[in-house]
Amino acid sequence: MSVTKWIFFSFVLILFVKTNAQPLMETGGQKMPVEWIDKSTGHKVVRLSRQEGSSMSFYFHNNPFIGNKMIFYNSSLEQPGAVTDMKRETYNLNVKNKQLYIMDLATLATQQLTHESLPMNAEIVSVKRKEIFYQVKDSVYSVNVETKKRKLVFVFPEDFKGGITTVNSDGTLLGGARSTDAEKEISIKNPEKKDFFNLIFEARLPRTLFTINIETGKLVKVFTDSAWLNHVQFSPTDPSLLMFCHEGPWHKLDRIWTIDIRTNKIMLMHKRIMDMEIAGHEWIGASGKRIWFDLQQPRGETFFVAGSDVETGGEVKYKVERNDWSVHYTSSEDEKTFAGDGGDPGAVAKAKDGQWINFFTVKGDQLQAEKLVNMKHHQYKLEPNVHFSPDGKWIIFRANFEGTENIYAVEIKKS
Repeated sequence: MSVTKWIFFSFVLILFVKTNAQPLMETGGQKMPVEWIDKSTGHKVVRLSRQEGSSMSFYFHNNPFIGNKMIFYNSSLEQPGAVTDMKRETYNLNVKNKQLYIMDLATLATQQLTHESLPMNAEIVSVKRKEIFYQVKDSVYSVNVETKKRKLVFVFPEDFKGGITTVNSDGTLLGGARSTDAEKEISIKNPEKKDFFNLIFEARLPRTLFTINIETGKLVKVFTDSAWLNHVQFSPTDPSLLMFCHEGPWHKLDRIWTIDIRTNKIMLMHKRIMDMEIAGHEWIGASGKRIWFDLQQPRGETFFVAGSDVETGGEVKYKVERNDWSVHYTSSEDEKTFAGDGGDPGAVAKAKDGQWINFFTVKGDQLQAEKLVNMKHHQYKLEPNVHFSPDGKWIIFRANFEGTENIYAVEIKKS
């Protein structure tokens, strides 16, 4: 190649790279391109949801992935409940037209999976069955991600109106909790969390954990207690291990428990040791061997991510700095790294600089944070809820920093 041609080729290549490079921008407070580099962190951010309307990824402990595909919600902006104003502070996920979709994370191609005319609930993905389970009023349905076939799975009887929240690892059982009509009445009369939270806790009304056999429809009442049983999750590896919590003000209770549904053996996974200690927002790691949770000893002062062995109860804990504390954490596939969604100054940590998506690595007995996304334009009334991508290279989260809820991914390693 001649020198002239080489210079011309080099110029074209440089021009191509510059033209196709992601812009370096402040995240949010404006309409963003589909990809950009967060100028505060240097990490690449991509908007995954690109259709009209409001899109939501799943709650932090609910697996949304089947292979390299992600299940998510979308609802039209024309329906009540969708957010179009960045200053709004209330977010209603139970909009009438909320539907489930599936996205190929390699191509971002999406397909609609449900077409329900009534509000639906549940974020339950069975990797084994390649099905998503959800509930409309008293009826439980499944939809197959490959065939898109919808099937009625179960209808709750009149005398037992429960709600499903989880599926076991071998795809044979659904699990959930049933509350009394008296508890539901408290929620109806006090719709705001700040109003109903203490009232339900103090009422000490019975709740019942249950399972439903997906093939036979057999309902089994597993455990009943005069406590607010909540956050019901099956182990990702043990089809018989069910985790649940005692809900309520965290500093007033020992929250995290498991039950073996074969033997009915119940085990407390963390015992508080001091006044005002709190532990919560628990999830089971991918190995199924450890339950991880946010631990504060005491509340709002010293922060940890802790993990309890599901067999022995033995604990590990890693200290987190105040500004790195998160409302929700999650762990990678090998449980050696973590991610968190940060928190605004009104959250329990009262952090002055806490609005970040963070990636954590273990350094001795501490978690060392790397900031991935500046979330100063995000309103934390909507919880970002972080997930590691199936390939472990991205953190996926939801945010409203553009004015409408969308799903984003940030690259852990700088491009």
